Amino acid sequence: MAAVTAAKATNTAQQAGTAQEEALPLIDEPLKISPRDARELSRQFFDRLAVLEEGTHDYQYARNTLIEMNLSLVRYAAARFRSRSQDEMEDIVQVGTIGLIKAIDRFELTREVEFTSFAVPYIVGEIKRFFRDTSWAVHVPRRLQEARIELAKATDELRTRLGRTPTTRELAALMCLSEEEVIEARKASNGYNSSSLDAALTADDGADGDSVLADFIGEDDASLELVEDFQSLAPLIAELDERQRRIIHMRFVEERTQAQIGEELGISQMHVSRLITRIIRRLRTGLLDPAVA
Repeated sequence: MAAVTAAKATNTAQQAGTAQEEALPLIDEPLKISPRDARELSRQFFDRLAVLEEGTHDYQYARNTLIEMNLSLVRYAAARFRSRSQDEMEDIVQVGTIGLIKAIDRFELTREVEFTSFAVPYIVGEIKRFFRDTSWAVHVPRRLQEARIELAKATDELRTRLGRTPTTRELAALMCLSEEEVIEARKASNGYNSSSLDAALTADDGADGDSVLADFIGEDDASLELVEDFQSLAPLIAELDERQRRIIHMRFVEERTQAQIGEELGISQMHVSRLITRIIRRLRTGLLDPAVA
């Protein structure tokens, strides 16, 4: 049925001079239209689309039919990425369809170019943009993503030409960038791929089979333990009376001496020492046994 309808529509498309005045053919199953018939029908639909009012039923029918008839272009463009996983391929087709829609919305018959030649770059460009924006392990600004690609090309070109790894200055001169921008692009390249801290290292990495990446980077930060201590101390300090909290603040925040605290409170330095010892003992007991008030 679809093939018969498509054949009739193709014959209609070949009739000269009356395309804009005739109603568009009804295509029941646009997805089943062959690429050859789709090319012929697309001309007729684009011709009518140019004079239809946007938002009308006829306009939506023409636009939607053009999209479905030309989905084979998306499959054609996506085929070059067939090494990707099945989940990725589904995303590629969806993104490629966005490129097809953009091409349909911007195409005009007056361009005197086949729609297929016009649409494929849009589709491929949308797919490549998708990879560029989603394949990075960490978020990197688009200008640096693009600079990374140019940096890789420039590095390969100069390495071939010079027979050695090019310097930052040589790369900057070829790319028409400052040396700082080249360094920034080089750093950004590190964000393209990432490795798990639990990834096992091979013998080639200079480690035994039980070693993981986390064993060779970073160091213990004793200050991290203080964070937990501060969180545990907060409710205990809140239970102190105002004078005790003031003494703790002057001694350990303002770092005043016991003599200075005694002078502020009008008591002896020895009394301040006993008070601080008593307060610290209470706090220590609370940390070791939270049930003790």
